[in-house]
Amino acid sequence: MLKKAGFVAATAAGLMMIGSTAFAATGDTTGTPDPTFGDAYATFIEGGGALGYGAASLVAGAYAGIATTPALILHSLEHHHH
Repeated sequence: MLKKAGFVAATAAGLMMIGSTAFAATGDTTGTPDPTFGDAYATFIEGGGALGYGAASLVAGAYAGIATTPALILHSLEHHHH
């Protein structure tokens, strides 16, 4: 089950990256100066950090949901069967 959660998380992250790249590529760049190496490096580092944080959050949330769902269901059933 955890392998499925990891696959789903990786697929979602991949689709988000593809979608954001396609969206970013459609902008009009007329009159925009080329970024410097420093700008590109800073953007790369910031984007990598955001991607890592997002992927970690997604996996942690999926894992927590999978791990706690059976207990939540049992707890709910206990309260409805007085």
